[in-house]
Amino acid sequence: MKLNRFFLTTVLAFVLVTVTVAAQAAEAARALIYIGPQHYAHETLLRHYYLHYWFSQGEVLEPIALEALKPVLGKTAMCQDNSAADVVVMLTPKMFYNPYASIFYGKISARVFSGGGSAIANYQAKVEQWGFLDVLPEQPIKATYRAAMADIVRQMQLDPGLQTLLAQGLADGETRMPCGLIAALPAQKQD
Repeated sequence: MKLNRFFLTTVLAFVLVTVTVAAQAAEAARALIYIGPQHYAHETLLRHYYLHYWFSQGEVLEPIALEALKPVLGKTAMCQDNSAADVVVMLTPKMFYNPYASIFYGKISARVFSGGGSAIANYQAKVEQWGFLDVLPEQPIKATYRAAMADIVRQMQLDPGLQTLLAQGLADGETRMPCGLIAALPAQKQD
C-alpha cells in the first residue's frame, strides 16, 4: 500500500514538473536582444570644453531597445547566457558629441540572427540630436538612441526576409543556439 502511494506521488510530481517546464517554455521570449558586455563595463566619454560626461551605453540603450522592438518582434527579452529564441538581435551603439555645434551623433548597428545562429540581416541607423552636454545630458542621449531605434524598427518592418522568419519561426531541423554564443560568431564588417 505504501509502495503504491509512493509511486502515485512520484508520478504526480513528475507530471507537475513537466507541465511547469512546458508552461515556462511556452512563455519564453520570441526574440532576444544582445548588447555586448563591453557596452556596460566600459563607459563612453563625451567631451565638452570644460565639462566631460561619462555614461554606460548598454544601460541607456537596454530599456529603449526593449520598448522599440516589442511591437515588431513580439515577446522580447534581454539575452541571458543560456536563453534561446527564434530571433536574436545584436545591438552595437556608438555616441559622439560635437561641442562646437552642440550636436549628439548617435549610431546603432543591429545584426539579426535566426535562433540557430545564421545571420539574417544587418541594419544601421545614424541620428543627429541637438542638445547641451552641460544641461541634463541624459535627455538628448536617450532621444538620440530612441530616434535611431525607431529607424532600425522601420527598416525591420520593410524587410520581407525578417518578416517571413517572424511569421514562420525556425525551420523544423534548426536548433536554437544559446544566446551567449552570439558574441562568438564572426564579426560584421565595420564602416
